[in-house]
Amino acid sequence: MQPKDKIIVEGVSFFYGRNRVLNDITVNFTEHTITAIMGASGQGKSTFLGLFNRLWDDVADARMEGKILIRLADKWVSPMSGDLPLPLLRRKVGMIFQEPNPLPMSIARNMAFPLKLAGIRDKSIIEARMHQALEQAFLWEEVKDRLEKSALDLSGGQKQRLCVARALVLEPEVLLCDEPTSSLDAKASGVIEELLVHLKSQCTILAVSHKPEQVRRIADRILALQEGGILPMEAGYKLMDKNNNFKTGRD
Repeated sequence: MQPKDKIIVEGVSFFYGRNRVLNDITVNFTEHTITAIMGASGQGKSTFLGLFNRLWDDVADARMEGKILIRLADKWVSPMSGDLPLPLLRRKVGMIFQEPNPLPMSIARNMAFPLKLAGIRDKSIIEARMHQALEQAFLWEEVKDRLEKSALDLSGGQKQRLCVARALVLEPEVLLCDEPTSSLDAKASGVIEELLVHLKSQCTILAVSHKPEQVRRIADRILALQEGGILPMEAGYKLMDKNNNFKTGRD
């Protein structure tokens, strides 16, 4: 079976007021893969990631030109056209941020909260989804006896895995990760890396990273953002040096 496109981006430019951040980007993303997005600071990586779930929707003077299509439930939809209500889009296109952001409540309530927002009230469904998502996030065995304890008492790595599980409980088809290991130590980062590789069998992952070595370990494909455009990196790694400038060549 040939791999299928999951996301199509055609001629996309993005502006904050008169400032053009992204310039005429055209790129496709294949389902069940991890695409790493790299680039020096200020090149629009987080902005690009946020296009797919309209994270910029409430930003004054922000606008996009071009076309984005995402295949959800085997139907092509445009996040920009209102084909899906915004809450449903963000359930199907989940996002993990740099800093873990558990809610100041119990682990169980953290997991139940997005389901209740989605209108799910059946306790048996909530419990089953919670268990499954915590298992998927490699967290169940560590928290199964403390589900009623505060999520804020978890370690940094556990908090980030809880945030991943909280996204997974909604069964997303696309997972956007904005430097998900930047605040974690090497051991916790390794667990998140293993988790992402495991999850690509269930969803399509786009991950911003500043870590060339991490990208080599987890990515099926590498793209770089530079001066508002996409540079493909499959033909030869073009990685950042210690000053976040690009250097060319294979190691």
